[in-house]
Amino acid sequence: MASEGRLTAIARGEVEVEDTVLVLRRIHVVFALRGAAEREPEAQRAHDHYKSRCPIYRSIHQAIEVTSDLELVSENA
Repeated sequence: MASEGRLTAIARGEVEVEDTVLVLRRIHVVFALRGAAEREPEAQRAHDHYKSRCPIYRSIHQAIEVTSDLELVSENA
């Protein structure tokens, strides 16, 4: 959780068996951002470009497929 609870993320990993060993193949992250709807273009732009600055993504993306979605949540929800 970051930004006083305004940004949360839930990640789901998909595992496959390779030579009797469990191997993480895919990770999907859903970011939920609580805020004003008029800031959606800025939030989407940040989401579209975060991977190039994310140390975890850059460390694992060649071995594990990483995808993500951004959900905007109303400030009143």
